[in-house]
Amino acid sequence: MTTKQSGQVIGLFLSACVALFSVSVQAADFPTTPADTGVSGVYEVMVGTSDAEKTMAHFELFGFRVIAEEELSADAAFRIYGVRSALRSIRMQNADTDAHGLLRILEWENLLPGVGYAPPDTPGQRMAVTRTADIMRMIDLFRAERLLRQPWLVTEPVLDSIYQEDTTSPGLYNRPQAVRESGIWGDWFNHVIFQRYGYDLPGYGYINEDSVLRASEFTHHDFILDRPLAGAIDYYVTALGFKPEIDAPVIGGDWSLGPQTIFAMPPGHTHEYMGMVSPNNICGKLKFFAPVDRVAASRMEKVAINAKGINMHSLFVDNPSAVRRLLSEQGIESKPISRNEFGETSFVFTGPDDAHWQILKLRKKPSKPAVTEFKLIDVNH
Repeated sequence: MTTKQSGQVIGLFLSACVALFSVSVQAADFPTTPADTGVSGVYEVMVGTSDAEKTMAHFELFGFRVIAEEELSADAAFRIYGVRSALRSIRMQNADTDAHGLLRILEWENLLPGVGYAPPDTPGQRMAVTRTADIMRMIDLFRAERLLRQPWLVTEPVLDSIYQEDTTSPGLYNRPQAVRESGIWGDWFNHVIFQRYGYDLPGYGYINEDSVLRASEFTHHDFILDRPLAGAIDYYVTALGFKPEIDAPVIGGDWSLGPQTIFAMPPGHTHEYMGMVSPNNICGKLKFFAPVDRVAASRMEKVAINAKGINMHSLFVDNPSAVRRLLSEQGIESKPISRNEFGETSFVFTGPDDAHWQILKLRKKPSKPAVTEFKLIDVNH
């Protein structure tokens, strides 16, 4: 693929993402020049639990395996996380994808309830997005759990064209280039799953064929807020070094079939949207939503470091001290730099959007190189 073609692919991708959500750019003084931090894409999703074995068994079905496990006393956990609770910490990785999309299970002795089972548009919800090679099987399995009165809400799978004009027929014998996706909302974890048709993006959603559910690492991450995005998420650009997709948050709504279905949006409802990506890795992307005409009451106050469910995420950089200084310049306080349970230089902070982050310096560089550009290839699946 030529440089020009690569640029066209990236442009098509960003245009497709924005088109799914946007109508008009909101008037906002939103920063667009990322700080030079060398930030990764999202390295880990961290999920709080009272039963690490059950949680591990769940994610083993997706192809995750344990690569590290440590325990902290209540005092040690307080020094790192600001939470006085004994902690068992387990890091899991999907296949050999080690530069992004990992999972850390945090079994807290003093576990808070968290957001819990809630409508999809509830502020405080966090979602982890995973690619699968068989979305209908996964949906069938979670629906079967729901029939057994397990708290899983499965939204209808919806198909969206990505790189093809809707007015252009691919022909009956050719697969359209499209994505089918569905939301699976639970009381301790929210999955968004998707399957690609007619194309692939190497390195972005590696299917682990040895997994029961033929799934991938976490490819990107969604957050629902109860406040305007401008001001709440600026620090991702100015202090962490993420690049915004567009110049300012946009308004999206129930006219877009994907978000309408995934978030169970009532007719006439809208939300603000902004996507961000690391300049150093297109994987581990961030997406932010702020419902304008919210139906569900906010549960943002339920998101805590030692809460049940998705409670924190991690990023890695070369110089945590520099990032901590940038955060301080934005008025964001951080915990002192220390060694985390895996011996990594790290610190924890909470942003104006109530998101909890751990910034890491990895002890060794990932073996899998970061993906820095999209290389779209046609495939017959």
